[in-house]
Amino acid sequence: MTSSRPVRRIGFLAFDGAMLLDLSGPAEVFVAANRQARGAYDIEVLTATGGPFETSVGAPMVAAPVPSSGEYDTVLVVGSAVPAARFVTPEVVAATRDLARRTRRLGSICTGAFALAESGLLDGRVATTHWKFTADLASRYPRVAVKHDAIYVRDERVYSSGGAAAGIDLALALVEEDLGTDVVQAVARDLLVYLQRGGDQSQFSPSVGARVAEAGLVRRVTDHVRANPQLAHTVRSMASLVSLSERQLTRLFREELDTTPGSYVADLRFGIACDCLRAGSTVAAAAAAAGFSGTEMMRRTFMNRLGRSPRAYRNEVYAGPAGGGAIRGIPVARGAGATAAAR
Repeated sequence: MTSSRPVRRIGFLAFDGAMLLDLSGPAEVFVAANRQARGAYDIEVLTATGGPFETSVGAPMVAAPVPSSGEYDTVLVVGSAVPAARFVTPEVVAATRDLARRTRRLGSICTGAFALAESGLLDGRVATTHWKFTADLASRYPRVAVKHDAIYVRDERVYSSGGAAAGIDLALALVEEDLGTDVVQAVARDLLVYLQRGGDQSQFSPSVGARVAEAGLVRRVTDHVRANPQLAHTVRSMASLVSLSERQLTRLFREELDTTPGSYVADLRFGIACDCLRAGSTVAAAAAAAGFSGTEMMRRTFMNRLGRSPRAYRNEVYAGPAGGGAIRGIPVARGAGATAAAR
């Protein structure tokens, strides 16, 4: 049977020094989507002039030149670990502007946002990039409203995302827009990635649990909690958000996520704190970002879950600004509730 679904043309604009994961991670999401919905996407890797280019790991790749005509469904400009001044060339800017006129959706991955900004395509828009470069983006382009720690941002048809892994989150969100929750969950399972990080979630936030709620009442609650971890989320307040009783909400959480509302909030806060500490935040800043009532509450949570204090955990996993030393994996957030607000 021939599918009536339109084939969506996806273009990745790359260049010398492009970060390989910025390209391969999101591209593999669309490839995996094709395994679930055959022929949904036609994926192209492009450069301003065509021919080979070298990725961040030194591996050469061959790309097609940006065609002089033809429409795209989605164009994503990848990022790089090299300074923006080196890869945002006049050729890249011209190609970005040209493609922007011929695509339904335009986006950037990591520092690809600098190419969009230099092209004037982010003027008057909200955008983000990797947290290490948000201050530079805001300084260079004052007409861009920079969100400093969002995973990804949508402003009408223009999207931007944080660091390399955030490009995968953005690609998953685009697939969900196009093909629905069932397909994107199958893609996430195929790639063994979590489908939990909403765009408004902090770049320092964890992927809590392997399942995501269907688009419905539980999804509305979890999206609200992830976007606002600092609020005092009680079962009552969460139930009120979707006009349910506490018992009804708890039943839905158990059915859809195999957890309770309180445990969901507790696990989320613990994971956010872990990510903040890994990134070098102070204990006080991590507690505030995660929504703990104070550092003492966070210390008790870490002692209960890990058997060591937040400061000891930070000393163990923080590699420092130079990136030297190994960073161990974040412990899976499971177990007893972390805050009084989540009871």
